[in-house]
Amino acid sequence: MTRQLITLIVNGDRYQVPVAPHETLLDVIRDQVALTGTKRGCTSGACGVCTVQGEDGRAVLSCLALAIEWDNRPVTTIEGVAGEDELHPVQKAFLEYGAVQCGACTPGLIMTAKALLDENPDPDEEAINEALAGALCRCTGHIKVKIAVREAIKAMVADAAAEDSHGV
Repeated sequence: MTRQLITLIVNGDRYQVPVAPHETLLDVIRDQVALTGTKRGCTSGACGVCTVQGEDGRAVLSCLALAIEWDNRPVTTIEGVAGEDELHPVQKAFLEYGAVQCGACTPGLIMTAKALLDENPDPDEEAINEALAGALCRCTGHIKVKIAVREAIKAMVADAAAEDSHGV
């Protein structure tokens, strides 16, 4: 099997990895880069468990993305979401409002919610529902997840207001 050396940029770090044409971004992130926060679910794009963020901030189903197409393109995984000193507001809200249950879907849901809020900092209920429609959670049924997303929005608005008032 022919492999091609690519540069994968994950969470700001560069990795030189040999990939076969059929290998998915999920496989390479987990097996070669050794970041296992991105979970393997259905491998057909139906569950959203493997969601990462692409260079444009949009949610990407890494089980459907060919790794070779990500040569020299940045991708963010769940390991790259938190700041140096604290969790991202979405992560905090998931913990605080019980949206973290068994943990299988949690990274994908957080990445999906973060991608939504990066694109639309004040989504309405329809936009939240639409974004989460492709991310399955059997434990919470999205009730706690939606609460967490709404609370993350409030926290992010409050953080932005505090930064504005301090002239940052």
